[in-house]
Order: sequence, then C-alpha cells, then structure tokens
Amino acid sequence: MSADISTYNFPTKIRFGPGSRHDLIMELSSLGIQRPLIVTDRDVAKLPWFVAIETSLTEMTSVTFSGVWGNPVVSQVMTGVTVCQDYNADGIVAVGGGAPMDVAKAIALMANHPGHLFDYEDGASTRPIDRSILPIVAIPTTAGTGSEVGRSAVISDDETHAKKIIFDPQLLPKVVLADPELLLGLPAKITAATGMDALTHLIEAFLAKGNNPLCDGIALEGIYLVSQHLRDSVMFAQQQATETVNREGHLRARAGMLNASMMGAIAFQKGLGVTHSCAHALSTVCDTHHGLANGIMLPAAMRFNLEAEPEKFLRMARVVNPSAQSGQALIDWIMDLSNAIGIPSSLDKLGVSADTVEKLVSVAIDDVCHPCNPRPVTENDFYAIYQDALAA
Repeated sequence: MSADISTYNFPTKIRFGPGSRHDLIMELSSLGIQRPLIVTDRDVAKLPWFVAIETSLTEMTSVTFSGVWGNPVVSQVMTGVTVCQDYNADGIVAVGGGAPMDVAKAIALMANHPGHLFDYEDGASTRPIDRSILPIVAIPTTAGTGSEVGRSAVISDDETHAKKIIFDPQLLPKVVLADPELLLGLPAKITAATGMDALTHLIEAFLAKGNNPLCDGIALEGIYLVSQHLRDSVMFAQQQATETVNREGHLRARAGMLNASMMGAIAFQKGLGVTHSCAHALSTVCDTHHGLANGIMLPAAMRFNLEAEPEKFLRMARVVNPSAQSGQALIDWIMDLSNAIGIPSSLDKLGVSADTVEKLVSVAIDDVCHPCNPRPVTENDFYAIYQDALAA
C-alpha cells in the first residue's frame, strides 16, 4: 500500500492517489466480485494502462464492454446489458469519464430489472427500483462530472436526444479508485471542458435554492481547488504535446482537479441551475459536449443570476480573489479563466446561430435543473440568456 494513497469515505470508499488503480483486484475481492464486467469507452479501451488493468484481472476472469462514445444513449446501455447478462457478471468496473460511468450505472440497474430504462426515470418512474443493483467500482479518467461519487445516471434517448435522469442510492459506486496518473495524458481541450463542467457544478450548487450548509462548504472549497489547478492542468496538457513537463507539478494539478470534480458532484445534491438547463439543451439539439456547453453558458447564466444573490457571488469571488469588492469579480474571473484555457467565448464560435435559439429554449424550459436556480427563469429569460451567449 503506497504512502501516497489515502483512503476516505463520503460515503463511497475513495482510494485517492497515484497508482491507486493497482488496488482493483483487492477491492473487487473485498466486495465478493469474481466476474466483473468492465465498462469503458472505445478510446480508453486502446490505452496501454487500460490493457494492463484487463491483464491484471485474468485470474478472476472479466469481460470488457467498450461500446460507449459521445453523449450516452439507451442503445449503448442495452447492448452492455446483453453482454453483462450473457457473461453472468456479478459486478461492474466503470472506467472513464462521465459517459462510461453513467452507462455502467444504467447497466448495473437494468441487469436485474425488467422493462425500458426510462421506466425508472427520476420523478416520472412507472416501475420501482426494487431489486438489487450490481455493485460498482469506479475508476475516473477525467475531472468533470464527478459521476464516480454520484447516485444518478444521465442517459439520452437515441431518437430525440432528450436526457433522462435515473436516480437511486444503490447507483452510488461502492469504491472509487481515484488515480491522478490516469489524467496525465488527457488532451488540453478535454481538460478544459471537463474542468469547466466541475466548476459549473460547484458554482450552481452553491447558488441553488434551499438550505444545505454541508454542500455549500464543499462547493466553496471545490471552487478554490479549481482556481488553483485548472489553468495548470491545461498548461501541462498543452506543453506535453511538444516537450517534457514537470511530472510532479502536473500530477499535483491533476490531483487537485480530480478532488474538485468529486466535490462538485457531492455538492450538487443540493441542486443545479439555469446553466445546466441551457447546456442540456445544447447537448440535445446540437450534440455539444456537456462540459463545453456549461463552460460557454456559464458567464451569461451568471450575469442573469447576479442580482438574485449578490452576497453569495461576493463570497465566491473572494474565494478566487480575496481582494474582490463585488460579485461581478467572480464573473470577470470566470471569463478570464475561460479565455486562458481556450473555452470559446460565444455560441456562434460553435456554429450555433440565432435560428437555433427557439429550439434550444423549448428544450431548456422543460429541463429539471432550472427550478433550483436562485432566480426564476421564464421562457423569455432563456431567450435573453442564449442571446447573451451568442453575442458575448
């Protein structure tokens, strides 16, 4: 057991540190898993360290499902369920970013439950989750969604691309092996987009309506970690494409973002807000990467929210800049960070035109996130926020 690896529970058992992935066999055995199904995406499946993980499991037999790509959809889940059932898997190892994590959770659910996945949609279920869900061990490879410590899965309809949320405490992985070494090869653009996803979770959780001081405290510390480590993570990712980088500094930055990502997922149990509703619509209508969509929409959404919670904005601003005198300083910092890490400054730079706004609004207004926003959001407000993001 490496001295660089720490263990903490919240409530998932988290083994955090360089090389923690090597504890996989030990953790599977402790859970009584002998026939794991490994769920990942087709890009991760090609990486040498992933092949090494597969090889390490030969003594207990395993099978890999790598049919995940893009924004996860029902057909990916059900293909994985067939593999899981044919193999008679008794547990899941989820390896990757948010998409493989969510698909893995949905497979773990549907392996023992009948009907259609969306029969179990949170808030609109027609069937109870009343059977066991296969235990999950999660190995994250990005620092964005924090799905490895979350109790939900977000899956899209194949035809409409509408996102549905499946929620149950059993979907919470039993163990997380959070190994920052696995993030060292992450490209700069993915590092930036996933980092802005984590930041959006943290900011929107802190602003969300309701009283949850535990989540508020976690959110503020997570924002601080992003302020300290996201720029460096992107910088190291850019440098390593052409030169040798400081491994210790790179690892420190990735570890900071990995913690921030998990903190964001824990904090948003309190709720999210209008940024996510706008981003979900962009993913549905334009197939935009979720983290990138959040990153682009965050400044416009925060300009909309500032008047509703000026004191909370000031508290966040002073986390990233102790001398800040107003909540506007937070928005200025977000825009400066986005520019520094290469997030497009406006929707038109993604090819989104004004003609698309009506469709975006029709999807966003029905999204489940904005009811927790600190300022109520009308249809006209959504139009204004999208127009702001187009003109930024």
